[in-house]
Amino acid sequence: MSKHCRWLGAFVLLITLRVVAAPVPPADLLPDMIAHYEADMEDLSKVYIFPNSPEYYNRMRRLHKEALASLQALSFDALSASDKVDYVLWQRTLKHSLLEIDQAEKVYDSVAFALPYAQNLMDIQIRRRRGHAPDVQLIARTLDSVNYEIRQARQRLDKHAPLSRAQIKMIVDVTESIRKGLADVETFYEGYDPGYTWWAKGPNHVADSALAAYGAYVSGMVKATDAVNPIGEDKLKELLKYELVPYGPKDLVDIANKQFAWCEVEMKKASAALGYGDNWKAALEKIKEHHELPGWQPQMVGKLAEDAIQFIESRDLVTIPPLAKEAWRMYMLTPEEQRFAPFFLGGESILIGFPTNDMPDSIKVMSMRSNNYGFSHATVFHELIPGHNLQGFMTRRYKSYRWLFDTPFSVEGWALYWEMLLWDKGFQATPEEKIGALFWRMHRCARIIFSLNYHLGKWTPAQCVDFLVEKVGHERFSAESEVRRSFHGDYGPLYQIAYMMGGLQLRALHHEIVDGGKMTDKAFHDAFLHEGTIPIEMFRATITGQSLNPDYGAQWKFAEMLP
Repeated sequence: MSKHCRWLGAFVLLITLRVVAAPVPPADLLPDMIAHYEADMEDLSKVYIFPNSPEYYNRMRRLHKEALASLQALSFDALSASDKVDYVLWQRTLKHSLLEIDQAEKVYDSVAFALPYAQNLMDIQIRRRRGHAPDVQLIARTLDSVNYEIRQARQRLDKHAPLSRAQIKMIVDVTESIRKGLADVETFYEGYDPGYTWWAKGPNHVADSALAAYGAYVSGMVKATDAVNPIGEDKLKELLKYELVPYGPKDLVDIANKQFAWCEVEMKKASAALGYGDNWKAALEKIKEHHELPGWQPQMVGKLAEDAIQFIESRDLVTIPPLAKEAWRMYMLTPEEQRFAPFFLGGESILIGFPTNDMPDSIKVMSMRSNNYGFSHATVFHELIPGHNLQGFMTRRYKSYRWLFDTPFSVEGWALYWEMLLWDKGFQATPEEKIGALFWRMHRCARIIFSLNYHLGKWTPAQCVDFLVEKVGHERFSAESEVRRSFHGDYGPLYQIAYMMGGLQLRALHHEIVDGGKMTDKAFHDAFLHEGTIPIEMFRATITGQSLNPDYGAQWKFAEMLP
């Protein structure tokens, strides 16, 4: 062998040894563990069909403790960077879920006096799960006793102190789940077990009617004007800590007021361009008159959606898969839905708010004025592309297991962030479009101010409505719907805060990463969409390579980093 060949062979061997000896990044372990946990939860929820019951609480508590023990048995330092993010988020979620189970059980125990029939009726379904021979006469007697037990429960309720909304909801939910359980029993036995048909079919129907009437009676204890109870400063701080927001309620109100002041300055500029000087509320009234006639709102929405996509693609701001552009759809909001959402809702589809023929004339006018061109120009892309629709499209395709860590600060924050970014990019070209966009940004600031003041016990719902009308320029119908959505629906106490604060988090991070020359707009936005709807501070840790520990908490003071 020549000297040259020997040298070449030695070189190849050296390179091979270096490749073999190079450290191999650890494989991701957490996605499979989380997927197993999610599947376990799904399977168990199909077995234990009474989600508010001692049986369910005990089983889910055990599941979460076992998952937490498995997670904490891992060596955190040996995990991949992605696994470390998942570890922090999963541990946080499991601990929070255990706390929620304990809290739900306390509410259940507090209303057990109003649910005397609950356990006996649940036991009928529990025994049928594995095909145990039914004691049909005992089942019939148990069902026959429901009317008496409900009468007793109503007498106790009449003498009891007023219940909270959470307690009322618990009674109604337990009762409704029992009705479903009894329907399951009937489906299983009817026609297959003659003893059941003979003894228990009739009593089951009678019991179901009594339970339905009782549920309606208890639901009626919630007055139309009632709102959820203010949760107080300590609970707000606890929830903000969970969401990895490093500020207290008063800090957030200060941030919102600062953002609102910026909006007012810009509003006056746009108002002057329309010929109204500093009287921006007069300019706002003017643009409310520019709305579609009945029947034409969907066409406007479709055009606005296409305009936004064209604007974004022409500037290469984010990847928009062709299928995402093909798959979105539109529907109309019903009159009842518009009582809680008078504008748009979005996701896979955009749901359009507009008056129907049978609404009172005054409501029709306010609804059309609330869904004017300027307002719609600033919100259609929020609901569709690049907002909720595109985010949902991508999160179903990248790290989809992370739905478990979903937070409104990333979901609503992403859509609101695009309102800010497109403003910076010049998407709002006319004074009318600018006023529409600024109205919505003011609205998101106002949500923080009125939500926190309410939960701190400083404002009533009526004061919140007046604030939206007088400070932001809402129609009273839309202001009432907004407050109803905030305090009467199923949204958590921080949901309305999450829009602006999540948007500001992303805006601050964009300034740090994109304006800092570390990533392009497109790379930054694509990276966010590929990581799931996780807390934005954890996305920041991902793209900056920040060191994490198992008990990582909020550290990033994003408000100080805003451009």
